[in-house]
Amino acid sequence: MRKIDRRIVIIVSVIFILGLAYGLMRFLIAQKEEPPVRRTLEARRFVRVEAVKYDRISSSVVETGRVSSIAEIDIVAEGSGKIEAGEVSLKKGARFSKGDVLFVVYPDEAILSLKARKSQYQNLLAGIIPDLVIDFPEEEEAFVQFFSSINVEEALPPMPEIKDDKLKIFLASRNVISEYYNIARDELQLKRLTVRAPFNGTFKEVYMEQGAYTNTGGRVARAIQTDHLELEVPLQRQDAAWVSLGDEVMVKSEDGSITWKGKVLRKSPFLDENTQRQTIFISIPNQYKQPIFAGAYYVAHFPVRPIEGVMEIPRNSVFNSNEVFVARSGRLAKEKINVIKVNQSTLIFNGLPEGDSVVVQQLINVSEGTLIQTDKEEQAMGPGGPGGPAQGTSAVKTAQKEDNQDRSEKKSNRN
Repeated sequence: MRKIDRRIVIIVSVIFILGLAYGLMRFLIAQKEEPPVRRTLEARRFVRVEAVKYDRISSSVVETGRVSSIAEIDIVAEGSGKIEAGEVSLKKGARFSKGDVLFVVYPDEAILSLKARKSQYQNLLAGIIPDLVIDFPEEEEAFVQFFSSINVEEALPPMPEIKDDKLKIFLASRNVISEYYNIARDELQLKRLTVRAPFNGTFKEVYMEQGAYTNTGGRVARAIQTDHLELEVPLQRQDAAWVSLGDEVMVKSEDGSITWKGKVLRKSPFLDENTQRQTIFISIPNQYKQPIFAGAYYVAHFPVRPIEGVMEIPRNSVFNSNEVFVARSGRLAKEKINVIKVNQSTLIFNGLPEGDSVVVQQLINVSEGTLIQTDKEEQAMGPGGPGGPAQGTSAVKTAQKEDNQDRSEKKSNRN
């Protein structure tokens, strides 16, 4: 019995000590002040806004382009033979004027061949004239005069007009008509052995020089026209729509120190596969004191055109091509706009109600519904603006006051 009583006493004592320790712990915990709970304050984002107001805006298109010649051709030999010198040097970069002899393909053999053919033709005519006297006496005088006017040193005279079908058959059977046109063809080919400049220009490339032998159709040189050039300007499709044929264009050097006048000559009816741009061609007469060189880059200023009922904002304030943020009830809201024209650093649009506050700066890591404060509100706040208390000071003080009230209520409840 004593052992059992002793165990009971020990168990009760342990329970009493544990209960006393637990009660003392709860008492000490109750005496400790709870740390203040800070209320989460939603941060406000400062943004710049402008009130939507539509007006008439004059906008121009400015883009850089490369100058090229209005004419660039391959000069070929229309006969075979040795290339002889003309009036200009057959060298790359040599200048020439329209009508200058560029080079001559050795013509002596062709000249002698043509003279021999004319002499044979005279022999052919001499053989048919006695038959004409008998069968066609009324045509005798015309053909005798034609025979007498043929000179092997000169071009063939015109053939007498043939109205009688029987005479035509007679002349055709004697090859008089066909031989006449063969000689005329040879005369034309002889003229083509002397190659003349088709325009004012220069040699861009020279493939054969003086003394070389060329075949018929051989490329001798590549020439470009230099007195009339054109500026190729690739424009975005939206910008190209504002350009019309015949528009006067101001062309400037890249540093803006020299200015020329040009005119829109044509617009390509297709887009470049790589750049997805439409090319505008501007005609520039190269007749100024400051010459224009093919291959150089210049800046084209297309004419200013007024656009009614639009507004202009920075390009970086637009995202997803046609969306902007507007300020409504102190928060951000997304709206879509109608993009009218895109400039280098600005964008012209409409589609928002007048009076809305559109954000005119680039915003990063924000979403629709973000709490904001606009620059217009900051100016209206006065003391809360620059030089006053820090933004959000009143909200912090209110939160601290509420925390103090909560603490006093907890203490009174414990007591």
